[in-house]
Amino acid sequence: MFQPKIPTMPQPSGLVTPPAVVQPTTITPGTPAPATAAAPEPSRPVVQLTPGTAVALVGAGTAVVLVVGTVLVSLLLAVAVTSASVAVCAVVLRSLIASDAKRR
Repeated sequence: MFQPKIPTMPQPSGLVTPPAVVQPTTITPGTPAPATAAAPEPSRPVVQLTPGTAVALVGAGTAVVLVVGTVLVSLLLAVAVTSASVAVCAVVLRSLIASDAKRR
C-alpha cells in the first residue's frame, strides 16, 4: 500500500508515420479560383491622437514624473537624516566612553 508506483517508459515500436502530404491544387481555365480568406478586422478600435489628447498625455506624464521624483527625493532625505543622527549618536557615545575612561 505504501510502496511507490514507478511509471514505465513507453517503448518505441520502430514504426514511423509520415506526415500527411497535401496535394497542390491546379487551376484550369474552366474552374473558379479558390476563395481566399478575408483579413480579420482588428478587435480593438484604433486610438486617434488629437491635440487635446496629446496635451492631456503630456500633462499626466509630467505629473507622474513629479510625484515619483518627490517620493524618491523624500526617501533620500530620510536616509540622509537617519545617517546624520546615527553619526551624532556615535560621536556622543564615543565622547562619553572616553570621558569615563579618563576619570578612572
